[in-house]
Amino acid sequence: MRFSKAVVKYRLPILILAVALLIPSVFGMVNTRINYDMLTYLPSDMDTVKGQDVLLEDFGKGAFSLVVAEGMPDSEVAKTVDALKKVDHVESVVWYTSFADISIPKELLPEEIYREFNTDDCTLFAVFFDSSTSADVTMDAIREVRRVAGQRCFVSGMSALVTDLKDLCEKEEPIYVGIAVLLALAAMMLFLDGWLVPLVFLASIGMMILLNLGTNIIFGEISYITKALSAVLQLAVTMDYSIFLWHSYNEEREHYPDKEEAMAHAIHATLASVLGSSITTIAGFAALCFMSFTLGRDLGLVMAKGVLLGVLGCVTVLPALILLLDTPLQKTKHRSLIPDMKKVATFVTKRFPVFLVIFALLITPSLISYQKANDEVYYDMGQCLPEDMEYVIANSKLSEEFDIASTHMVLTDARLSGKEIRAMIREMEEVEGVKYVLGLESVVGSAIPEEMLPESITSIFKSERYELLLINSEYKVASDLVNGQVEELNRILKKYDPSGMLIGEAPCMKDMIETTSHDFEVVNIVSILAIFVIIAVVEKSLTLPFILIAVIELAIFINLGIPHLLGQSMPFIAPICISTIQLGATVDYAILMTTRYLANRKGGATKGVAVRDALASSIPSVIVSGMGLFAATFGVAIYSDIDIIRSMCMLMARGALISMISVIFFLPPLLLLCDRVICHTTLGMKSCIEPHKCKEK
Repeated sequence: MRFSKAVVKYRLPILILAVALLIPSVFGMVNTRINYDMLTYLPSDMDTVKGQDVLLEDFGKGAFSLVVAEGMPDSEVAKTVDALKKVDHVESVVWYTSFADISIPKELLPEEIYREFNTDDCTLFAVFFDSSTSADVTMDAIREVRRVAGQRCFVSGMSALVTDLKDLCEKEEPIYVGIAVLLALAAMMLFLDGWLVPLVFLASIGMMILLNLGTNIIFGEISYITKALSAVLQLAVTMDYSIFLWHSYNEEREHYPDKEEAMAHAIHATLASVLGSSITTIAGFAALCFMSFTLGRDLGLVMAKGVLLGVLGCVTVLPALILLLDTPLQKTKHRSLIPDMKKVATFVTKRFPVFLVIFALLITPSLISYQKANDEVYYDMGQCLPEDMEYVIANSKLSEEFDIASTHMVLTDARLSGKEIRAMIREMEEVEGVKYVLGLESVVGSAIPEEMLPESITSIFKSERYELLLINSEYKVASDLVNGQVEELNRILKKYDPSGMLIGEAPCMKDMIETTSHDFEVVNIVSILAIFVIIAVVEKSLTLPFILIAVIELAIFINLGIPHLLGQSMPFIAPICISTIQLGATVDYAILMTTRYLANRKGGATKGVAVRDALASSIPSVIVSGMGLFAATFGVAIYSDIDIIRSMCMLMARGALISMISVIFFLPPLLLLCDRVICHTTLGMKSCIEPHKCKEK
């Protein structure tokens, strides 16, 4: 109670401090860099990641783009190429005239190379940047390249993707938050007992969201997914804590006429329940930190911090605001729209065998759909952008005009002889789906000794340690075909140069697929084990964790299985994150009901009465919580043009509803079915097994 009384006593200083902290929070939020490149979250010890560093160190080349020039004569293309070379951070521009400029007769250029870079109406050239793929200066350079090249040039490559993604995110993110706030406000006004109280909740939660976003500066940078989702998720997940405090305060006011004394008791009561509730949510987010694909750690740390700040705000800032505005809050109260749930509870408990059968029947098809949906995820980040984005249009042009869907780069030992390089190139060009391999040997052939070439040409493809080859492929990034192609190219490369590295978007995506497949299993196991232990400790039971997790896991299987039934594919990160977020955020519904059931049983009620009363008293809280999470995420899912954001928000919104329904209709029957086992395996419950100790109510 000491802490609670201190909060009440120092409520004005608490509010002043909270408002004052918003200033550095805004500064921190503005100065936290946002990362739009998913590939940077791969483990740093992979060849594909190390190769990117080598490319930058040895060749001064980081990002890479293929540009399609449409309907431009050679003279105009040449002028464009010269203009692009002057753009800041453009390291070099490679076109076939790069070689003709040094008086090499065009006839000496292999005919297939000229043909591959030119069609009847289009020509293709490569732009190398001296900065990394997702660096801010690279994105600025991409915008400048597009401006200089004009509307008849189409810029592809990962840097073009992250540039378009950044521009779209920055346009949409303020609207995400606005939609989430408005819909959450509407849900709270409908389901709570006051018109003004939702605004007070949002003011308190909003301060904590800003504080969370501001303190992200300690990480240096966060991913765009984390930035887009963290505010919405924090609002949805921590709304429950505010509701707990408000209900507790109103209950205490019936016992304590003095509002300050009532609030002190309300804070004390709420702190215990909120801490217990928040631990499972934090555990769900913390489980993401066990991913070797470090995007999970990025999202997990930010959201775990957000939940902790949400709890802190609930027991400090919110009580101060409620006491400050107590008079208007009391005057604007109204009856909750949620009716008495005793009839629903009676219906469920009387017909519990029917719901047990439905539960059993849903397990197999849900699990099958869930597993198939996980096999149908996509990894190509280009798929998350609308079709009218410049990057998507450029990729379509590249595929239609030149039959190029992806580009790989080979870094091989510079000490290999020209004969060995040419032999390796021949083998690589025989790999199915490879259009051609471009390097010094393939461009000038064996007709001109390398020693006769000027440094301006050799430096494009060769450094002291490595030689660079470009491989253009007909196969799309992240497809099974390109993954098989990458394996075969790597086999050939390692035969000639065991230390050689195959890099580029497709090899990185292949590594990402293998990494995240393993991560999915690890994160699932860690989150389930962590929450199992928490439930076992909180409920002092060995069997209840199995029952509660089974109910929520079925809801997760149904939720993640629906995309398969609808013929939809999810972005790869969605099932990994959603399975842990849904488990951590909605298992609270089950814990709330189970805690009341145990209290009823210990109070002497029979199992039927205990379950019925626990269900009747829990349904309003479960509905408010579930609808709050649904409201905060559903609007974003409908609005967003970025598929990865849209998919994750839709899964969270749908998951909230499915978990809510599962807890209401499946948990009570399971408690009734397993009551005897629960009593045997739960501390302090053995006496409830004896019939004479129980009574009807």
